[in-house]
Amino acid sequence: MSESVTLACVHHDPDGLLRSQAERVVTALQRIFPMIVVRTTDETPGSAIEPLLAAGVSIYRAPSCGHLKLGRARREALRLGIETGAHHVLFCDFDRALHWVEYHPAELASIAGLILAYDFTVLGRTRRAFDSHPRAQCATEAIVNHVFAQVSGQEWDVTAAARGVSRRAAAAILDGCPDETIGTDVSWTLFLQRTGRFAIGAIETEGLEYETADRFPEAVAAAGGIDAWKARIDADPREWALRLEIARLEVEAAGAYAHMVQ
Repeated sequence: MSESVTLACVHHDPDGLLRSQAERVVTALQRIFPMIVVRTTDETPGSAIEPLLAAGVSIYRAPSCGHLKLGRARREALRLGIETGAHHVLFCDFDRALHWVEYHPAELASIAGLILAYDFTVLGRTRRAFDSHPRAQCATEAIVNHVFAQVSGQEWDVTAAARGVSRRAAAAILDGCPDETIGTDVSWTLFLQRTGRFAIGAIETEGLEYETADRFPEAVAAAGGIDAWKARIDADPREWALRLEIARLEVEAAGAYAHMVQ
């Protein structure tokens, strides 16, 4: 357990599909993080968060921002995290945190300690973990990572949306980086880099592998396995349209820092 790190998450589960997983692993999360705060949406039913409330997790409800305005919810979660008094916050989507602690608990525990070395840690994915996602996600996120590298000079995987953030870095983001779009995947890092006042690092992880299938075990089985299920996702033009729109917003967010190119 890292006494200095709070886990702060955003959570949207309107159909309650993550309830059983949350019930299975919340205790394991608490063995790593003494404080857990979850900014969940009003659309997430009470039954979905009952295991969390029973375990003493701090829950804060607010309206859904949707995918494209997700930065607003992320800012709220970051603020809630530092309000616990923690020295650092590990910010992560809640579904990713659940998957991480269920399948790679030792790595997550290690990461909770390693982020203390930096003001801001980009938690990305190994090549295997990155490639575990559907092609629509890999292809569009690769574009974002490429543009980020051109602007920042760092070839980091920034699109897993998991970060280690110190109190002072969080305060700087909340005060000076008002981005409320999903572009926070790039803007938080680039904003802090531009100031030149923060120690910024990156760690590749296995635990940030594809997690969405955890919600749909029956559908995955009916499709004939995870590869067949992902193939169905990639066959849907609407999935590509969504991923392209997300990538556009993230590239646009990076554009505000394009003057950083050497």
